[in-house]
Amino acid sequence: MTEAIVSLRNVVKEYQRGKQTIEVIAGLSLDILKGEFVALMGPSGSGKTTLLNLIGGLDRPTSGEITVAGQRLDQLKSGALSDWRANNVGFVFQFYNLMPMLSAQRNVELPLLLTNLAAAQRKTNAMAALTLVGIADRAKHKPNELSGGQAQRVAIARALVADPSLLVCDEPTGDLDRKSADEVLRLLQILSREHGKTVVMVTHDPKAAEFAGRQLHMDKGTLLDATRVAA
Repeated sequence: MTEAIVSLRNVVKEYQRGKQTIEVIAGLSLDILKGEFVALMGPSGSGKTTLLNLIGGLDRPTSGEITVAGQRLDQLKSGALSDWRANNVGFVFQFYNLMPMLSAQRNVELPLLLTNLAAAQRKTNAMAALTLVGIADRAKHKPNELSGGQAQRVAIARALVADPSLLVCDEPTGDLDRKSADEVLRLLQILSREHGKTVVMVTHDPKAAEFAGRQLHMDKGTLLDATRVAA
């Protein structure tokens, strides 16, 4: 049986707004298996982005247990959590967050600057990631010389370059036309099915969610149901 790479147990996340306590995640439990492609869906304010941030170690729960890639995130101190993120999670956002003055290759290399790799090895690894996402021929181009779909592929290559076990994607196709969006989603499918990457994606787009193997629907901080899509 495939192991769970993400495991949440009775997770609660609250924020203070003045004297009021706002519960964003309400006692949620969830397992995501290694190599799954999961879409998180729900209306604005349902808690899906908060859940994504908790899974990716960008935020901490108020209570409950979060285990990702064998590590209890709720028990880590800030410095250790930052190190864990760098080694285990790749982040893909809606607006790419590429450095405009750098080439695609140099953008992909950025996470490796935190490692002890030599410059030649960083370049080799960046080119391997660009090749994996099918855009090695644009390695020397800057972001303003790329289409939206190409820029997002560079962002995915950057997320992959440190070989994380988990990809966390927040509306990765929200700024793309349908054709470009479908190309990026097919790439995420391939990374899940053929390369064993676990992909957790927040999306408002039902067509985007159809590319995932499982759809999780949220409302008011809880999971309503889980729809598994046929392979």
